[in-house]
Amino acid sequence: MIKEQLNVLINLAASDRNVGEKEAKVIHLIGKANGLSKDEIETMMKTPKPIGDLSAFSEDQKFENLYHLIQIMKSDGQVFKSEIHFCEQIAEKLGYKKAVVGELSTRIYSDPTITADRKLLFERAHKFLK
Repeated sequence: MIKEQLNVLINLAASDRNVGEKEAKVIHLIGKANGLSKDEIETMMKTPKPIGDLSAFSEDQKFENLYHLIQIMKSDGQVFKSEIHFCEQIAEKLGYKKAVVGELSTRIYSDPTITADRKLLFERAHKFLK
């Protein structure tokens, strides 16, 4: 399941046509934290797969995906409309209303070492489930 989740993040990072250094760093941190090797992550970044069916994810997995998506969107210090639009599309595929992206993005930090109150964010995101 982690490879599918990481693939979603890689697609987001590439949605502005350029995977930035900070975005790549966050992807590597998430991949390594979930047991993937540097080579596996690099291979996935070079050849991202189309995003498949995300409905099989548990609510926790959906939230983790959404959390990391928003974190990567913000990681390069610039948020493009294409990235917001992509996040909203993925949020919908995960079963959320688009507005969840705006609600959570103000409370999620781009720096993965700064952790937000995940329980509070999870509860806020839950209200946006369809």
